[in-house]
Amino acid sequence: MGTAEFDTDGAERDHFDVLIVGAGLSGVGTACHLHERCPERSYAILESRPALGGTWDLFRYPGVRSDSDMFTLGYSFKPWRRDESIAAGDSILSYVQEAAREHGVEEHIRYGHRVVSAEWSSAEARWTVQVERDGEPAELSCDFLYGCTGYYRYDQGYSPEFPGSERFGGEIVHPQHWPEDLDYEGKKVVVIGSGATAVTLVPALAERAAEVTMLQRSPSYVLSLPSRDPIAAALRHRLPERTAYKAIRWKNVLLAMLSYQLARGAPKLTRRLLRHGVARQLPPDYDVDRDFKPRYEPWDERLCLVPGGDLFEAISAGGAEVVTDRIETFTEGGIRLASGRELEADIIVTATGLNLLLLGGIELSVDGERRDPTESVAYKGLMFGGVPNFAFALGYTNASFTLKTDLVAEYVCRLLHHMDAHGYRVATPRSPDPSEPTRPLIDLQSGYVRRSIDQLPRQGAAGPWKLRQNYLHDRRLLRHGPVDDEMDFARAPAAASPPKPRLYVS
Repeated sequence: MGTAEFDTDGAERDHFDVLIVGAGLSGVGTACHLHERCPERSYAILESRPALGGTWDLFRYPGVRSDSDMFTLGYSFKPWRRDESIAAGDSILSYVQEAAREHGVEEHIRYGHRVVSAEWSSAEARWTVQVERDGEPAELSCDFLYGCTGYYRYDQGYSPEFPGSERFGGEIVHPQHWPEDLDYEGKKVVVIGSGATAVTLVPALAERAAEVTMLQRSPSYVLSLPSRDPIAAALRHRLPERTAYKAIRWKNVLLAMLSYQLARGAPKLTRRLLRHGVARQLPPDYDVDRDFKPRYEPWDERLCLVPGGDLFEAISAGGAEVVTDRIETFTEGGIRLASGRELEADIIVTATGLNLLLLGGIELSVDGERRDPTESVAYKGLMFGGVPNFAFALGYTNASFTLKTDLVAEYVCRLLHHMDAHGYRVATPRSPDPSEPTRPLIDLQSGYVRRSIDQLPRQGAAGPWKLRQNYLHDRRLLRHGPVDDEMDFARAPAAASPPKPRLYVS
């Protein structure tokens, strides 16, 4: 619970030590860390939607599941107790809800609060946050602002313009907005796309649809993993729960890092291994290179995981087909391809990707001057140079998202303790020399990244400004490294009001 204060017009507003934006996987995890490590601080979570869970509450398409193993996508402080390693979306949502209940986070969430802008005042040493509360304007303030918004638009998926789409007589659906009443039983379904969503949808749809075709312009790398990790099962049987969880996490972290380093250092070998893994699960006469040989190198884009080989089982059983071709036009009854082939369809699913939206579109300003995140250089991958008392949670692109966001939350708690210990009210990363070279913060070649490269912050060439995408490095840096390197601290300016007495309700 926060404290009440008044703005310059005399209107009452709520003030918090920390405001978290977003009640998804990272926002709930951040609140749990704050609850445990900084119990004296008041906080609230502002969530634009009517429920917590973020991605795992929003996406409701058939078969939705994690694209990382749950022993690393799960929180460091809460063991994943289910048998499956690659988990269904509803299981992940239940896990996030459990974490929120167990740490008393639910009562701190303010639903229907969409953050529009945030203005830092050096004179007051605080943020004033403008929100739309159920469509009406409202205002809150905080000492520290923490963005846990993910990196894509929740209200709109990416759908390119397809020629002739207005003529199609069936339904066109984007997975991000899956209709609850969509009936695909016995229907012919074409799924456009080759990424994680497409390879998830196809085997799930094939269980009830008459025909399912995955139509791709070019292939992606696909890796089959067991649905249930036998080593994890053995460790959980023999060791105490938390000890087993830590051991499984480390096993999976190190295996993921090893496979990533192998892919980047020996791409030809990795190509052969991935191709072999696909070929052994398909019929002997299947043209593997046509449908599963990408033009890019492994890990230029994220690998698509197929738990239990369900995609290949659906193809082998004849319930699903992969077609690699270009779309010439939609027709009344389906899609005509560049090769001249026509695909009949009752339903077309455009699994064509995401639209990036950093910080949920929040406009930041410091002392009346707008700060564009796309022109900022990220400090340790979690703050912006020249922006005081602000952090953001952005996970790994080559490993589980939560591995990084857990570390970011721990670092922010360390920073807050450091500020308390020295009587500081303000922490501002020093902006690097503008003559230093920079590059985009995310280095994937995925379509959604290439389309939105100009919407991403920058990273530097060295030091705290370079994003390593390496858990071991970040663990040392964020958990054990200094919190005052390349950071300017300040005590309360003379014009600022003294800190409010902290009121915490568990």
